[in-house]
Amino acid sequence: MSHVNSEELHFKTIFSFRSLSLTLLGVCFAVFAIKGFMIPNHFLDGGLLGISILIHEFYHISVSIPLVLLNLPFVYIGYLKISKNFAASSFIAVILLGLMMHILPVPEVTNDHFLTAIFGGVFVGLGIGFVIRGGGVIDGLEVIAAYTNKNIGLSTAEIIMTINTTLFLIIAFYLGIEKAMYSIVTFYTALKTSDYVVDGFEKLISLTIIAPDSEKVKSLIVNDFKKAVTVYKGERGNLPGSYGIKQDCDIIVAVVTRIEVHKIKKAISKADPKAFMYVQNINEVGGGIVSKRSNH
Repeated sequence: MSHVNSEELHFKTIFSFRSLSLTLLGVCFAVFAIKGFMIPNHFLDGGLLGISILIHEFYHISVSIPLVLLNLPFVYIGYLKISKNFAASSFIAVILLGLMMHILPVPEVTNDHFLTAIFGGVFVGLGIGFVIRGGGVIDGLEVIAAYTNKNIGLSTAEIIMTINTTLFLIIAFYLGIEKAMYSIVTFYTALKTSDYVVDGFEKLISLTIIAPDSEKVKSLIVNDFKKAVTVYKGERGNLPGSYGIKQDCDIIVAVVTRIEVHKIKKAISKADPKAFMYVQNINEVGGGIVSKRSNH
């Protein structure tokens, strides 16, 4: 890890009102979850937060101490391998998290285990998601996942799930299988919530259309909705009862957002009622003219 990322620090971006506001909002949500739900009920999440609460359970020291100390080495790895701006934003988020854990008073919200697992996970996910929107992270495992993702191709979620499986096995061994199962629910809820906060309505969808009047559909998508299309040369027909009857066709593919897909499908159906369409979720996209907010 001797190579240092050559990217210049952009202090106007790091300390912008938007970045700091999102980071502070995320930190407050995370603190609310930790102090209001998880610590009072002895619940754990995945990642370094789960490890920090586990240390708190064993040694009765403030969660903020291991949470900050465990994150700092990963912030440094992010500085070397990902981005200086990302590392700086993450450092600010981690320090803010440690401070807010001490100064923000949060009462116990509930002692119901199911509500704690669900709503604790929701607020942790909101915290993680808003901090990511602000440009950093508050869990160092995200750094390892992001770096490993670039090198071996596994998704961030897959890498984090693999790491956390080990943590949940430890929880099951020391705290019991019930706490481990609740922790898995908390982690999964947090993961899905943070994904939605990060992607939101900007989550990308691949829309594939096979239409008799393909020229009208292409014009509609490109000229009316201002979306690029890719066209594959295909073959339609070969239906049950008429196998061997076929004709050439254009297979049109467009990448659109979640909020746009329904409107575009409706317009295509009106323009060509015989159009066949299907959609697929996209986990990652790069290159071309499609722009998508990076998680980091």
